[in-house]
This record gives sequence, structure tokens and C-alpha cells, in this order.
Amino acid sequence: MFDWENLRHFLAVARDGTLSGAARALHVDHATVSRRVAALEVELQVALVERLPRSVRLTAMGVQIYEHAKAMDASAFAVARVSRASQDAVNARVTLSAPPVLVAHLLAERVADFRAAQPGIQLSVSAQAQQVSLARREADVALRLVRPKEASSVVRRIGRMPFALYASHEYVATRRPEDWAFIAYDTQFADMPQQQWLLQIAGSRTVACELSDISSHRAAALAGAGVAALPRFLGDAAPGLTPLEHDGAPFSRDIWLVVHRDLRRSPSVRTVMDFVAKVVADRPGLGLEA
Repeated sequence: MFDWENLRHFLAVARDGTLSGAARALHVDHATVSRRVAALEVELQVALVERLPRSVRLTAMGVQIYEHAKAMDASAFAVARVSRASQDAVNARVTLSAPPVLVAHLLAERVADFRAAQPGIQLSVSAQAQQVSLARREADVALRLVRPKEASSVVRRIGRMPFALYASHEYVATRRPEDWAFIAYDTQFADMPQQQWLLQIAGSRTVACELSDISSHRAAALAGAGVAALPRFLGDAAPGLTPLEHDGAPFSRDIWLVVHRDLRRSPSVRTVMDFVAKVVADRPGLGLEA
């Protein structure tokens, strides 16, 4: 037999293609990953990877082992999900992944209410713009602005988040629309729908600055840096901002609540899902009618 931890490290290497990437995914150092893969090769008495200057390449045997390792990994997570689903609602820990804007400006202010109503459930909220895998137990529940595509997920649309353009009162008073400069995302978020919508409206006008998150966009707009595209529930709540008229089409993003099908009937998970759905429905401008 072989050490499962060694196989788990090999699996991370095979998925990422680099030792350093696998180390980041597993939260260990580069040397640990290299040592674990080498130990697995000794245990199995086969070469699994070819070590290249900046990456690794699976050998023919490594490809075969990788396919079996993926199946083992999926089965291990299935065992964890089935066990998790059987837990009672009291004294449970539920992890929720949600976009940073919804965590900072919507969910965080309601955590105390949830704690008061459900003292037996420890709610762990992670602000993540990227998709997480519910199948791999990276979260129990997810709130997303893009409909997830995992076949094992149960998905429900619970709200809609409209956007508008905003600038500070002084900025609007001292500049003509043709002289507006815009606050955009940096290049790593070039494919975000609100970025594309903003740049389409901006046209040939100047991009004043690039920032990586919506909270920073709001702060920059309040400081007079330019025009920002913000969710209306966020922009309308900022007294120093003015909503702007423009020639672009209306734009909004749907809000999706997601859970793995194995956990959808877990009492604690259901409680968190009901809480999240109510928080979204209760906030003016985020309901399905928005």
C-alpha cells in the first residue's frame, strides 16, 4: 500500500502542472510537495513525473495513476459530504463563499442577527470572487454572480443586482459628460461583465485609474477620481455620490445560491441558505424584482 498523503500531493501537482502551484493549493512549501511525490514514486516503484525547469510533465504511468487518483479523491469528498449531511443542526460549522461586495456590504452586517437566532451554528464566511468547488468541500454553500456549472450543484436564483454609474457631487458639477474619466478594473478582471459594460459606455473617454474591487471603486469615486460602475444598493447608500444618466443599456447581474446536492437537506446548511436568501430579499434593490 501507499501513503494517501503522498498521492494527494501528486494529485495537486498533476492538476496544476507545477510544484509551486501545488504547494500553494495545499498550503505547504515547495520542498514538501517534491518530497511527497518522490516518496510516492518509491512506494509504487514507478516514475510519475518528469521534472522540467519550470514545470512538471506526467509520464505515461503518471497519467494512468492520475486518473485513478482523481476517482479516489472524488470518493473521499463524497464520504465527507455524506457524513456532513447527516450532522444535526446544533453545534455545526457551515462555510459560505460569497463575492467580496456582498460579504462586506450585505452579509457582514447581518452576522450578529444570525448568531442570535442560531447560536449552535458557527457561520464561516469567505469573501471570494473566484468560483469554488462544492464537490471538493471548498465551501458548503456559495453565493455567486455567475451561474455555476458543476453538474452536482443545486442552483437557485435569489436576486438581481442592478448597476449604475456614479461620481462625486463635485465631480459632476465641474465636468461635462464628454470630459468624464472612468474608474475601471485592472487587467486581471478584464472579462468581468461590469467592466465590459463600463468600457462600452466610456468609449474613447479616459480611464482615470484601475482598481481591483468594487469597494475601492466606490472610495475612489467619493474622492473625485472619476466615474465608477457600482451596484445600485451600494452607490445609492453613499451620500456623497450622484447617479449619472448615460446612453448605455441597463445592466444587472443575477445572484445565485448554490449547494451540493448531497448537502441540500442538511439542517444546518438549509438554515444558512434560508438566512442568505432572506438577507438578499430584504435589501431594497437586490430582490428579483430589481
